[in-house]
Amino acid sequence: MNGKGRVPLSERVYRSLRRDLAAGALVPTERLGEEKLAEIYGASRTPVRAALARLEADGLVERHPDGLYPYRPRLEELDNLFELRMVLETRGIQRVLADGDAHDLTVIEAELEWWQRFGAEPGEPGPALVAADERFHLTLLAAAGNAALAEALTAVYVRVRPVRTLDLPTPERVATMTAEHIAIAERLLAGEVDLALHTLVAHIGSARRHVLARAEQALKLTRLGRAVRD
Repeated sequence: MNGKGRVPLSERVYRSLRRDLAAGALVPTERLGEEKLAEIYGASRTPVRAALARLEADGLVERHPDGLYPYRPRLEELDNLFELRMVLETRGIQRVLADGDAHDLTVIEAELEWWQRFGAEPGEPGPALVAADERFHLTLLAAAGNAALAEALTAVYVRVRPVRTLDLPTPERVATMTAEHIAIAERLLAGEVDLALHTLVAHIGSARRHVLARAEQALKLTRLGRAVRD
């Protein structure tokens, strides 16, 4: 065999670590030691070190004075970030209602077509879906004509993304999110801006509840791990 098409060991370790972080299989209070992880994933410390570096860049692990640990979300911070997200995204539509400016319909049409295709053939939930969701909302906000609002939303996503990436939505949730994206885009294209705003608010509220619930679950795992260790 010439190895063509084989996934490199470092990539396999990275994917396995990401999967186990998402499933909560790694105790949040235990340090991610290279030697132990190398034994678990059947690899040397070099690919494990590379995988941990990528996961740290992804925000899925965080560095403490004594090493790397699974990312541990802070509920209050997350709630505040979602409140800021709500303010930013609704303002994008409100400024259209208040000032009578039009959205850039071309980019919204492109997003509508993408989500319609995705709805017909849904992909696997994971980082790619998170990225597509972020792109949709950033596109809507930028289409409202204020690039500064979109830049601020990007900063919010950077801080929220680790918890969203850990979340594994069910097919039902993916279908609901897709339908809501399509509804928002269709209403904006039809000039029904107030209805689009109502749908957007409900959509963000639902995402907020799911992400906070996922973060709370992670905190419970943290407390459980601490209790077992003590």
